Amino acid sequence: MEYNDKLARFRQGHLNPFNKPSEEESSRDEGERLNHRDSPPVFPHCEKDFCPPDRVMDLGVSEDHFSRPEGLVLASDIQQLRQAIEECKQLILELPEHSEKQKDAVVRLIHLRLKLQELKDPHEDEPNLRILLEHRFYKEKSKSVKQVCDKCSAYIWGVIHTWYTCTGCYYRCHSKCLNLITKPCVRSKVSHQSEYELSICPEAGLDSQDYRCAECRAPISLRAVPSEARQCDYTGQYYCSNCHWNDLAVIPARVIHNWEFEPRRVSRCSMRYLALMLSRPVLKLREINPLLFNYVEELVEIRKLRQDILLMKPYFITCKEAMEARLLLQDLLDVHSGRLGCSLTEIHTTFAKHIKLDCERCQAKGFVCELCKEGDVLFPFDSHTSVCQDCAAVFHRDCYYDNSTSCPRCTRLNLRKQTQEPGEETWQ
Repeated sequence: MEYNDKLARFRQGHLNPFNKPSEEESSRDEGERLNHRDSPPVFPHCEKDFCPPDRVMDLGVSEDHFSRPEGLVLASDIQQLRQAIEECKQLILELPEHSEKQKDAVVRLIHLRLKLQELKDPHEDEPNLRILLEHRFYKEKSKSVKQVCDKCSAYIWGVIHTWYTCTGCYYRCHSKCLNLITKPCVRSKVSHQSEYELSICPEAGLDSQDYRCAECRAPISLRAVPSEARQCDYTGQYYCSNCHWNDLAVIPARVIHNWEFEPRRVSRCSMRYLALMLSRPVLKLREINPLLFNYVEELVEIRKLRQDILLMKPYFITCKEAMEARLLLQDLLDVHSGRLGCSLTEIHTTFAKHIKLDCERCQAKGFVCELCKEGDVLFPFDSHTSVCQDCAAVFHRDCYYDNSTSCPRCTRLNLRKQTQEPGEETWQ
């Protein structure tokens, strides 16, 4: 009886609702059902291994309008989408490389990840700011830029990946790689210890690093087993391929000692540190290598321009017109932009024009050569003048060296100090 009930439900499910059977057909069907009670059921309209549902109505059409297209994965929740993504990734690895099927599978994987991003719970979104090891990571919103993760060295696809950038050292990484970072922000090192390594490639050997990467401590060796050891020309230490991408940078120690500007291979950490230190005036060439000025003419010219600009600045501090024109601020901005040689020449010309031609107040602060008492008004930044180291008086260079025994202004000041009464102010 149980079998008859199942057969009845199946046939009832395949009835056309628009066709009503006659009484003769109903009785004939009942007879056939009784005669074939012990024989297995035959489904003439069903394919092999097809299991009919409990309730399927045949609308009398032969076309299949409701079957899913080939390659479409039906996933209604995040868990199913993630499972489908993993299966698609495994399929990509198994398919022949650069084949059409593999390309189609990659496209399908991108669509699955986009769908997962749409269905993701808003409460699970990554925060906009993450602070780790003095890094200040901000979530990026750009979807069209392809970057490389500084932690895992894999591509960052902005369309499907969530990624962060440190505002201090510009370290980029996936959101999943944030908790794996072990290196502090380079910006903090620049702020607390603004100095260069002045030894050329100070190598100590792999044994001093216990044959491990200087940054992530991964095992390395010169035989590339288990990972290749790459030397940083700035620090002299060895790094793995994830921490050393063979980036090129100019090494400060080679410039100072050899005047060599050929870029050398450095680690990612060293490259970021050198980039942040580029605009900081921390090198004192006259103390580190004073002989360099004897061999490099450009350094002598730049040093002279800088000295002249420093002599001009006191004029602007007390000049109202110069402060309103913000000429002093223009100096700092131009130097910071990196156009050193051309910028210093332009600044020198602008400052000299204001002091000597445009401003009467600045002109009144000039000097007259007290040795010859001839010629135009002199300023300490003029190329043909000399300045007394004691009283800062300005003279013609030829006059000053011809009468180098004494300075008239120093003599006059000393005489006043001897003759003045206690409490009286000395006028120059």
